[in-house]
Amino acid sequence: MSAFNIQHSAFNIMYMSLPVTLADIQAARRTLRDMIIATPLLPAARLSSELGATIWYKAENTQHSGSFKIRGAYNTIMHLSAEERACGVIAPSAGNHAQGVAMAAQLTGVRAVIVMPERAPLTKVVATRRLGAEVILHGASFDDAVAHARMLQQERGLTYLHAFDHPRVIAGQGTIGLELAEALPGINLLVVPIGGGGLIGGIAIAIKALCPDVRIVGVQAAGCAPVPASLSAGQPVSASAANTIADGIAVKRPGELTLPIIRELVDDVVTVEEDEIVLAIAHVLQNSRLVVEGAGAAGVAALMAGKVGLRPGETAATILCGGNIDPTLLTRVLQTAMVHQGRYLLLRTIVEDWPGNLARLISTVAAAGANIVEVFHRRAEWHLPVTKVGVELVLEIRGEDHAQAVIARMAEAGYTCQRDVAEF
Repeated sequence: MSAFNIQHSAFNIMYMSLPVTLADIQAARRTLRDMIIATPLLPAARLSSELGATIWYKAENTQHSGSFKIRGAYNTIMHLSAEERACGVIAPSAGNHAQGVAMAAQLTGVRAVIVMPERAPLTKVVATRRLGAEVILHGASFDDAVAHARMLQQERGLTYLHAFDHPRVIAGQGTIGLELAEALPGINLLVVPIGGGGLIGGIAIAIKALCPDVRIVGVQAAGCAPVPASLSAGQPVSASAANTIADGIAVKRPGELTLPIIRELVDDVVTVEEDEIVLAIAHVLQNSRLVVEGAGAAGVAALMAGKVGLRPGETAATILCGGNIDPTLLTRVLQTAMVHQGRYLLLRTIVEDWPGNLARLISTVAAAGANIVEVFHRRAEWHLPVTKVGVELVLEIRGEDHAQAVIARMAEAGYTCQRDVAEF
């Protein structure tokens, strides 16, 4: 775990020289009133039971375009001048900002150009195009998309919309904090994913003004976590890589405006590993019937992994900031989670390579009550004699006791098995 304890300045937050005020956020709420969903605050019953606290999910994955990004995008576009709107807008995005800008532009009759990394999730690319935006795929990361968007802005005379480092964007995202303060006045702890910092920045300004005793903990993916280092350096610094399934928060450098807000108002910043994100996505889907992407599950991952200092009996909330996960990735995530949860068993064995021998192996598995999900044959890659073949089995089971029973049954039938552990 990577964590950074932040020291607060000893003066009232209402008078700090931050780029956004509570009044700005309240004004943004008036702008957004008829255009967004006041997303539900849902009880996380299973997680609450497991952690001995009362946990709530702020379900921004149910927002228009599947994430909170419409809030900041629409608030920004609505405050552009007529000339700026006429030029059209351009925005770089890993995916969710793209859809937020595209939808806001569609609603306001503004032409939108979106630059996304070449490996952006197909689901987000298709959804952005469906909303009428021109999508350009460029570079390997969000930062590459930013550089290309800046170049196109100059070439085409477009109006640039930052994904997080703009007062209107921060104020728009901060409206989530207003909704939380009203819906959950007894909150003790708020856990918020961090990419560039616009979401946590806006929410922190609203929450600390209305509920100053609430602890706010930010969460980054360990594969792209520039905020702790930036806080240590006293200025934004770039992460060396962005290797995470949480593409919505895979921002290699926090904002010039957002980092001071985090420094002043956020109590702690922690990181979560990929397997913790995987288990959190699966947990939310299996127990709350909600689909979230990696970024949306980051706060849940931090809670599940015990990284946020949750105390027994506290009331806590986390932001499910997005639900735009690619179906193929979701399938892989669930399969990996099933292994961790003891629902999938991965076995290797070697059998004589003659007709009918695979049928005998399968019959043994069936007799043990396991369901075969996949079977793989391995010959040359295992360097086996030509008379033998390696077999890898992916089995659906009922838990660890069942796994041991399956292995014992196969041993009784003469099979020597090696159990594999899946790594994400």
